[in-house]
Amino acid sequence: MHTKPDPETIEAADLPPPAPPGIRIEGLSLRFESHLVFDNLTFEIAGGEFVALLGSSGVGKSSLLKIIAGLAKATTGRVVGTDGAPIPGRIAYMGQQDLLYPWLSVIENVTLGARLRGEKADLDWAGHLLERVGLAERRKALPSALSGGMRQRVAIARTLYERRPIVLMDEPFSALDAITRARVQDLAAELLEGRTVLLITHDPMEACRLGHRLMVLAGAPATLGAPIVVAGKPPRAPDDPDLLHSQGHLLRLMVEAS
Repeated sequence: MHTKPDPETIEAADLPPPAPPGIRIEGLSLRFESHLVFDNLTFEIAGGEFVALLGSSGVGKSSLLKIIAGLAKATTGRVVGTDGAPIPGRIAYMGQQDLLYPWLSVIENVTLGARLRGEKADLDWAGHLLERVGLAERRKALPSALSGGMRQRVAIARTLYERRPIVLMDEPFSALDAITRARVQDLAAELLEGRTVLLITHDPMEACRLGHRLMVLAGAPATLGAPIVVAGKPPRAPDDPDLLHSQGHLLRLMVEAS
């Protein structure tokens, strides 16, 4: 006789992971003296959505990312999770600079967050990530012994190590050569699947490879244009028809906005 299992006997590991919170930006404005960078920006990133943000240099992309991360303050407006709770503490943030500690080894830099929180470092997970970014044999090296591209890969591994529900990245692949960039993009797409991600990039192909939705920040004060939704599942192949169509559309919008 078939009996219905008692819900209390179901192991927690058998349950689907909780959906990550999205990001809600409400009426965000930023002013530096007489310069209004952006005014009354309002948009939302759904939980589990990967959004790529593009725009010309100096338009305010990095400032916006820092405000969302809680590293800078807006003149007006607020940023909250779509669950209504604040999002600092639930974020992994990677800025334009790798910010590696020069006196720490590669693996010590990757596990820095755990060390600062007084937690035991997960060396197996850190080692796996270093292997995936091609730096397994440099785990004991100091940052001074690495190239710029290697240092950026360490910073990417450090960001992925955190396994946070919300990930903010500012041009994380810019220092990588084309082949390494494609491989690390694939890794990021794999490990960040199901998480809420906001990626700043200047590369239309990168945006179209990785993003579910693309946004362009342009103007003075800067505003967001209508989003572009890319068909298919990331990471898309460079010759994917959906990618090529979206890339052409995106590039045209960026040229017009500039």
